[in-house]
Amino acid sequence: MKLSTPHLLGIKDLKKEDIQLILSTAQQFKEVLQRPVKKVPSLRDITIINLFFENSTRTRISFELAEKRLSADVLSFTAGASSVSKGETLLDTVNNILSMKVDMVVMRHSASGAPHFLAKHIPAAIINAGDGINEHPTQALLDAFSMQEKTGKLEGLKVAVIGDIMHSRVALSNIYLLRKMGAEVTVAGPPTLIPKYISEALDVRVEYDVKNALQWCDVANVLRIQLERQNQPLFSSLREYNLAYGIKRKLLESLNKDIVIMHPGPINRGVELDSDVADGPFSIILNQVENGVAVRMAVLYLLSPQTP
Repeated sequence: MKLSTPHLLGIKDLKKEDIQLILSTAQQFKEVLQRPVKKVPSLRDITIINLFFENSTRTRISFELAEKRLSADVLSFTAGASSVSKGETLLDTVNNILSMKVDMVVMRHSASGAPHFLAKHIPAAIINAGDGINEHPTQALLDAFSMQEKTGKLEGLKVAVIGDIMHSRVALSNIYLLRKMGAEVTVAGPPTLIPKYISEALDVRVEYDVKNALQWCDVANVLRIQLERQNQPLFSSLREYNLAYGIKRKLLESLNKDIVIMHPGPINRGVELDSDVADGPFSIILNQVENGVAVRMAVLYLLSPQTP
């Protein structure tokens, strides 16, 4: 089976059936990854290039591992070590690479819409690994896979997305996916970090008191404060943020129920999450990292020109 779209540019473009297909295919690949021999020949003779114009560790390594587990030929490109630093345009860079007969491109870029631009100009399948403050679709897919694995459902699940909603592509992709799959979503954080019309635009609840959000939810997906994307100070200090919005063990223990704690990484320990929460029994953060490989294998397989 194939997806209804030739690229993965964002969750916004996917149908509910596409998401279900990716998650069920990821489950099959997760079972493959438990075997002594973790490699399958699904993408043999397919050439994939990882184009990372923005720093990344987890996402880049996760994609590279997924590609190699599928037996693809893999090229990795970082902007700082390329002709981009000499002034080459994005389209020139990609056309030069495509002349080497590349089948698929995994791309991360600081400009929102960069993968969409590429998809209009080149014949290879494009997978968005994060574009500006727009979307990060594979992170939302692995988050959803992890939630479903832990709780047994997505429909009817109550999910609080907590932190820097304004600058987070993870938040936007998560909201699109969770609403399509029938989950309820609350966004929580300081008023300066929550877009003004998000409630009406994306059909989510808004909460400025973190304890209320935690009391309401089944799952809390806690986001990093993205200081590098903020043009001006939007709260007084990181210490003040931690006091008002940081998730602490004592706060979780004051609730009258257990909730699941998630984080897309990297964690600012002592800011949005205290260490005893990130490493504690409520957390499935390491499960998210593990599931990222299976989910990215599923996406690559379903978008491959070889897949029937």
